[in-house]
Amino acid sequence: MIGYTTVGTNDFEKATAFYEELFSLLGGKRVQDGERFKAWSRAPGSPAFGLVKPYDEKPATVGNGVMYALFAPDRETVDKVYAKALELGGTSEGEPGPRGETFYAAFFRDLDGNKLNCFNMASAG
Repeated sequence: MIGYTTVGTNDFEKATAFYEELFSLLGGKRVQDGERFKAWSRAPGSPAFGLVKPYDEKPATVGNGVMYALFAPDRETVDKVYAKALELGGTSEGEPGPRGETFYAAFFRDLDGNKLNCFNMASAG
């Protein structure tokens, strides 16, 4: 299972502020706070999301087909995260809405172009 994921950034300060705001809406707290690596999680030992300055000193780039999915406890939180991402300078890749009977999601890109979605799954009917 996933322990943590990372995305690279070319503006560590702005990207840190972007993710700090988003994860505050999802119950995430910063669990690592280094000069080149920061990570957020809901609890110690839970999966984490990391932000890094590439260690090879080359520019961070976006992987084609790569996307990170952020679980939200309800549809309202999906809407809030999506709106906050756009407010902070992210770009839309698909407005919040149902995708099938139980999957509700919104898709966006962060300040470096990394693709994310925020989703909630509810039982059908």
